[in-house]
Amino acid sequence: MFSNDEPTIYNLLTVEETKEKKPKAYTSKFRQNVKQEYTSGRGGAKTMGPAKVTAPQPTDYLKKHEKEPQLPKKEEFKYPDDNRKKPSVPKNNDTPLMGLKTTKNFISTNAVENITAVPKLPAKKFADTRNGDVQNLIPSGYEPVFVHKKDFGEVPMYLTKRKEEVARAQEEYDQYISEQIRRTALRQLTYDERQAIIDGLKANWEDIQDQYQGLSVVTDTAPKKNRKERMEAQMKQLERDIELFEKHKVIYIGN
Repeated sequence: MFSNDEPTIYNLLTVEETKEKKPKAYTSKFRQNVKQEYTSGRGGAKTMGPAKVTAPQPTDYLKKHEKEPQLPKKEEFKYPDDNRKKPSVPKNNDTPLMGLKTTKNFISTNAVENITAVPKLPAKKFADTRNGDVQNLIPSGYEPVFVHKKDFGEVPMYLTKRKEEVARAQEEYDQYISEQIRRTALRQLTYDERQAIIDGLKANWEDIQDQYQGLSVVTDTAPKKNRKERMEAQMKQLERDIELFEKHKVIYIGN
């Protein structure tokens, strides 16, 4: 190792001076916009000159109690009728200027009116707390006030119209069905015929039910399984047919 103070051959060589390159300074992309906004609006009075405003006078400074409201001056209070003379008390022999003398006995009249008057019914009230606080019953909503209306108990107009529309639609439907029956020559089953069909279906269902109950509990072979499923399907079909005939009172069949 050699130090710089010692004379060596390497000290005779020219060493180039290296300069550090500084990175380029950051420039914001909004620099130009900020510059324009900063300089815009300045010098607005260059051509027109400064605003003509009167300069404040040195004597117009804010004084003590100047901002307080100014009250009117105190004056002695006087009633408006102090100077007016009050009327004197009427005498015994003076007659009233207004009104006429009457012979009506107000005491007897009031007594008769009170005797013949209908006693006033007490107001309806209710207590809503355990301390006995009383409230009026009618405005509370517990009293059925609506029953006193003139149209209470009457059928609303919209229900009447709805009933008429339903009746009209049913009449049109009946006419349409009658026309279709006349065209296709259908015949309506009578009550006895309908009841006979229902009884026959029920008898068939009971017959199959008896056979179904006699089947073996264990269906270990294919024929037993097929027979059981066939009986179940037949009973379900009979149940649907019975329900259909019992549900519809009017049934039409072709001739």
